[in-house]
Amino acid sequence: MKPKTTENKGLFKTLQSHSVDDVLAAGGTTAFGIKMGKDMDSLLKAMENAPKPEPFTDEEWADLMYQLAKDK
Repeated sequence: MKPKTTENKGLFKTLQSHSVDDVLAAGGTTAFGIKMGKDMDSLLKAMENAPKPEPFTDEEWADLMYQLAKDK
């Protein structure tokens, strides 16, 4: 069974999304991951090789706090 995918647009257009029904039909999250060719070792390796996140600059932080206060 090949899972149904949806077409993503915008920022995440390279990622496929799957419905909850697809995951459950595969036998749960672990079975779904195995069917999709993902495993814990590849996940850990990808996390280790990912670039370190950069902290917000003072200007970005001030803008975030302003947006948060404005949206309350």
